[in-house]
Amino acid sequence: MLGILQLWLERIPVLLPYAGVILALVRVVVLILAAKIVLRVGGMVITKVFLREDTARRLEMRKAKTIAALLKSVLRYVVYFFLIISIVDALGAPTSSILASAGIVGLAVGFGAQNLVRDVLTGFFILFEDQFGVGDFVETFGVSGTVEEVGLRVTKLRDFSGVLHIIPNGAIDKVSNHNRGNLRALVDVRVSYEADVEQVRTLIEGVLAMAAVDIPEIVEGPTLLGMTDFTESAIVLRIVARVKPLEQWAVERELRRRIKLVFDREGIETPYPRRIMVNETEGRPNGK
Repeated sequence: MLGILQLWLERIPVLLPYAGVILALVRVVVLILAAKIVLRVGGMVITKVFLREDTARRLEMRKAKTIAALLKSVLRYVVYFFLIISIVDALGAPTSSILASAGIVGLAVGFGAQNLVRDVLTGFFILFEDQFGVGDFVETFGVSGTVEEVGLRVTKLRDFSGVLHIIPNGAIDKVSNHNRGNLRALVDVRVSYEADVEQVRTLIEGVLAMAAVDIPEIVEGPTLLGMTDFTESAIVLRIVARVKPLEQWAVERELRRRIKLVFDREGIETPYPRRIMVNETEGRPNGK
């Protein structure tokens, strides 16, 4: 196609002086389009291979998504590298000498690229040790969120508010993963000192027994541990349960809702701060 274009340009005298520039620009456009096609087709192939049902079942969906995201990241770096080399060659620059001097340039900038090397190495060990994967809820580098991508250089987390945090892998030195094993749901129930504690215990235990049957996210308990604290205005009773990963907040909300409904029905009052005012002048003649 480029040969036909060159012959067509040579037949137009006005464009003949610019034929080389036009051909170079066309080559660049073709290379960019080809790179986009390779990235799109490669991404589709990776998704189809690693995210299909049988592969995801063998690897677990979390690991399959992580590997797929990593391979797409590697594909981008490789395609961009060859695209840049091809564009330089299309523009007439001597790519052989550029590649030959790459070692010297790499040595020169290597001292300034230590962070990049550390990011890549840390990303490799994160994947090799399976510290976390796509879809996990983690806390690291002072932020928490759901892992959206694990690349060779950066990890992307999206927090509850929707903000995307892009963290260099080299900065990840400690990770708290909320998706490994069952988690604890904890609910503190406050009742007033005037309430019948035994009645309250009986009511709460009834709620918990029903919750253990009705709420499939609960894998152990829930259990009423008993009184854990005496505050200025309330007695605190603590409930704990073991739940599936990332379900602790929903289970805690549901337990609180059920307990509140039972308390309202049985007339158990919610405690509130009270103050007793003492008038020191009472009983003194003439207010003295």
